[in-house]
Order: sequence, then C-alpha cells, then structure tokens
Amino acid sequence: MVTLSVWPWESYGNLKYLLYAPLAAQVVYSWTYEQDYSRALWCLHILIICGLKGLVHVLWSVYNNMLWVTRTLRINPNGVDVQQIDHEWHWDNYIILQAIIASMICYMSPSLIMMNSIPLWNTKGLIALIVIHVTFSEPLYYYLHRSIHRNNYLFRHYHSFHHLSPVPHPMTAGNATLLENLILCVVAGVPLIGSCLLGVGSTSLIYGYAIMFDFLRCLGHCNVEIFSHKLFETLPILRYLIYTPTYHTLHHQEMGTNFCLFMPLFDVLGNTLNSNSWELQKKIRLASGERKRVPEFVFLAHGVDVMSAMHAPFVFRSFASMPYTTRLFLLPMWPFTFMVMLGMWVWSKAFLFSFYTLRNNLCQTWGVPRFGFQYFLPFATQGINDQIEAAILRADKIGVKVISLAALNKNEALNGGGTLFVNKHPDLRVRVVHGNTLTAAVILNEIPKGVEEVFLTGATSKLGRAIALYLCRRGVRVLMLTMSIERFQKIQKEAPAEFQNYLVQVTKYNAAQNCKTWIVGKWLTPREQSWAPAGTHFHQFVVPPILKFRRNCTYGDLAAMRLPKDVQGLGTCEYTMERGVVHACHAGGVVHMLEGWKHHEVGAIDVDRIDLVWEAAMRHGLSSVSSLTN
Repeated sequence: MVTLSVWPWESYGNLKYLLYAPLAAQVVYSWTYEQDYSRALWCLHILIICGLKGLVHVLWSVYNNMLWVTRTLRINPNGVDVQQIDHEWHWDNYIILQAIIASMICYMSPSLIMMNSIPLWNTKGLIALIVIHVTFSEPLYYYLHRSIHRNNYLFRHYHSFHHLSPVPHPMTAGNATLLENLILCVVAGVPLIGSCLLGVGSTSLIYGYAIMFDFLRCLGHCNVEIFSHKLFETLPILRYLIYTPTYHTLHHQEMGTNFCLFMPLFDVLGNTLNSNSWELQKKIRLASGERKRVPEFVFLAHGVDVMSAMHAPFVFRSFASMPYTTRLFLLPMWPFTFMVMLGMWVWSKAFLFSFYTLRNNLCQTWGVPRFGFQYFLPFATQGINDQIEAAILRADKIGVKVISLAALNKNEALNGGGTLFVNKHPDLRVRVVHGNTLTAAVILNEIPKGVEEVFLTGATSKLGRAIALYLCRRGVRVLMLTMSIERFQKIQKEAPAEFQNYLVQVTKYNAAQNCKTWIVGKWLTPREQSWAPAGTHFHQFVVPPILKFRRNCTYGDLAAMRLPKDVQGLGTCEYTMERGVVHACHAGGVVHMLEGWKHHEVGAIDVDRIDLVWEAAMRHGLSSVSSLTN
C-alpha cells in the first residue's frame, strides 16, 4: 500500500508530459481516418480541461506572487523558499492522473463518449451536480481527510507529504501522493458521472465543475485573504457554505481542525471547526490598510532585458527559482512582455519584487520599472533618477535602514554612484549604499597570492580605480589600459609615493601579451582577448560578462557572494546567480545593514575599507562562490 505514495512516472521528469500523447494522437487519427469524431472530441475535451486546470493554478500563482498587490493580505507572512518549490515541482501530477482516468472511462463506457448527444447547458444538471456534491463529495472528503489525520500510519506515509509545505501556495493544492489524488478523483468525479448517468449532464457542467473544483482548491491554499469580513457579517450563512484562505491556512498550521473540502458546515457538524477561523479572517482584513512590517534592508534592482523580465516569481515560480537562461518557451510571450514594459515605462513606479529574512531582518528587493537599454537613452535618465529618488524617499519615510543600488541604478554617469541623492537630501535616515566596496573585495580576493602583475581594463572607472590602488599598495604591478593621461595621473597621485611606480599606463592590448591575470572592466572582443597568453584567467566586473571565446583560458563570473545558511524564505535566483547567491553589491548592502553602519556608501570607493568590509562579510557568514578566493 505504501507504493501508492509514489507516482508511477516519478522518475520520468518532464518526459511525463508524453503521457498526454496518446490522447493527442487519438484526436489526430480520428479526424484524419475516422468518420465518427465522438472519441476524438472526447479526447480533445480532456486535453483542453487539463490545460485549463493547469492555467488555473498558474494564474493563482501569479496573483499570489504579485507582492505589491497581496503583501498586506498575506496570512502566513513567511516566504516560499526553493526547498518548498522543489518539493512542489511536480504539483501537476494529479492532472495527468485525471486525464488517464477520464480516458479510461471514455473507452470503458461508450455511452459517455457521445459528446454530440450532450447539450451545451442543462439547468437540471446543475441542480443534480450541486445535490450530489453536497450530499456525497463534501461529507466523503471530510470523513476521509479527518480519518487520515487521525491515523498515524496514513498521515505519516501519505498526507504528511502535502503538509511538508510550510507556507500554503496555489501549487500546494495539487501536491499530494497518488493515493490522495485517487481519492480526490472519486470526490470530484462522482458528481459529474452521476449527472451524466441521470441524463442531465452538459458540456458546460463538465468544464465548469472541473475548473471550479481546482479554482476553489487553489483559493484555499493561496495564502492571501481575498474575502472581505463584511461579506460574512452581512450574510452569516456564507460562513458555512464556503471556506476562506484563512480557514484552510489554519488547518495547515494546526492540522487538528478545519478538515472540510469547501464547506465549513461539515466541520461544524463534526465539531472540528477552529474557533479562531472567522476572527482571524476579520483581523487580517482589518489590518490590510495598516502599514505592515518595515524591511530593514532594500535592494533596488532593475530589469535587464525583455526576455529576462519573465524570470520573475509572479510569471513562472519554478523558472524564477533557477538561474536565468534563455528558454524557447519564453519566445511566444515576448510581444506581451514588451507591451508590459512599455506600460511600465509610462505608468509604473518601484514595486516589491521578492523578499527573504535573515536573522529576523526583513530583506526586500524592489524593482525599478526600467530595463537595461533605457539607461543609455539620454532622454530617459531624468525619469530613471526620479524613480530611484522616489524609492529612496519612500524607504526613508517608512523606516528602512539600508537601501542598496543595483548595477545601473548607481551608474556614475547617471547619478554619481548615488551621490546625487545623498547631496540632494542630506537628512536621509536610510543609508544609501552602492555596495561596490564589497564588489572590489570579492574581485581582489580572487587574485592568487604571489601574482606580481595584472592587466586592468576599465581602469579609470570606480571599481577599476579602487582595484588599481589596492593592488599597487601590495606591490603588484598594474597595467592600466586607458587613453586618458589625465585620468591615469589623477589615480596615480592617489597612491602613496613609494607605490606610484607600480601603476603603469598602457594604451594597447598587446602590452599584456605576457600577463596571465586580466581584470576586465570593459567589454572585450575576440580580437582583444586574443592578446592574452594561454592560461590567462579573466577576472571581470563588466556587465554583461564577456563571452568565453578562448578555450585555453579560464573565465571568472561576476562578483557574487553566497548568503548565510540561515537565510529564510528565499525562493528566487538573482538573474544568472545560483540559488542562495546574490551579486556582490547586494551582499554589500546586507553587510552594511548587519553591521549597523551609519554612513552612506556612495561615490568613490574608500580603498581603506575594502579589507574591513570583506572581513565583516566573512564574520556574518557570507562566502565567496569562486574557487579562486584566497
């Protein structure tokens, strides 16, 4: 019996979707070679209903993860982490099961497959279905659900799998063992089959009930209280006819109450109603207009391009939980996403994208509704700065401690690495941080000890300057690629007199043809990379990263750090970063917050603080993701 806890296609991975192939093949074959289309029509209906069931879950997931809409109505405030997402990865197994069972019924009962004899609508069928659902499905589900909870063997081997998800989510609704979903097939199937056998079935009834059943299951697991408490105060009888997300969340939290399918009436009759069900629901709704917990840290990010914009938890949760790569299934969505991007350009402002907690500190990522290419449009810079400034002022108003600027949001040409905002608002309580001090530290700690010479491109940039000054102080000869004598000499004069001769200006790439340590802060073409000798390692802080043209060389990734192991509720990957890894500028803001530093980190990098920031990061449990780190 324990085998019913394992799906037969569990080892198939995504190949499990080939189980739909026989239905599709039947449709094609019947329409091509048979005159009787009834079997093909039935198979087509099964496929369409399965697709709609999946769409219901996806749309509920989209709504659940639109945090700028749902944050104040969330019941369980914790985030869904990647472990839960992995646990629920194959939440749609039950849809395949229902397709198989429906097709078996189709072939075993020829009278039921005569879809052309079933009307589009039948009012008597709706009445019959409601009666069967209320008198059979609801009490059967309640009794079996309660019995499984009270039987240690059944709960431990079967139902505990469903309850392993700590935060209810629409995908949690379908995530259960084979045995439980077989029971659900009976619960959901009998009203439909019963209506058809009574001769009052209809196409609308089949579609409507199948989809509404999943809709209500997702509603109960959505972790967002969508019902107004006033509705139940105006019509008290509704409390017994329809459950709420709060009602079912209490079942997941306490597990000894609220066993019903959709109708709390059966919990009342079985004396298993949680007495706090309606008070908590009212409390959540009344508190929705109040200010929720203020984050201690905010990372102010921005979009990269239209394709990667779909790497968001409110688009595809599972896709966002993995490092971003371009996928073919995204291409059909590109036009729609492009239109959304244009709409955001006109109407949107910074919004809550994701969150996690670290040592009881709430850390949020806010998204500036701008994409990479827009930062290089001269007429768009003022609007971008206005967006960033508005986000900083909002963070300051609500009491955020640290706000860290991502990538192009701190571009020197745009706002001087955040200096513009600090100078304009000298009384800011929120600390504005560009995080580049830790970025420099990550790059510098990747350089092996004993290196005597490095080649540096982007040498006069903010990061390039800091790296050059740091290395020359340690007796490393730095070949600084720059055409500007003035900028080079300005940086050289910042170095102590005894180390100034370690900074050498070069104007061509061939000057580094014998140097095997390249630090890249500017895009390199294949021709430019060809000057590097075999065995060269390319450290880089250029965005986007350079392409790996040289097979006899190695390439480092962008500066990044792994968050401490005690981070909670982190369910998304930051662009191409691995799980649990964030860009170094993000990590720099986290360290700033954990240390409680009161200064702004904007403008030029303070070279004297590079080691201090690195040591603080190590002390707080952050770690480098590079194997080259000293």
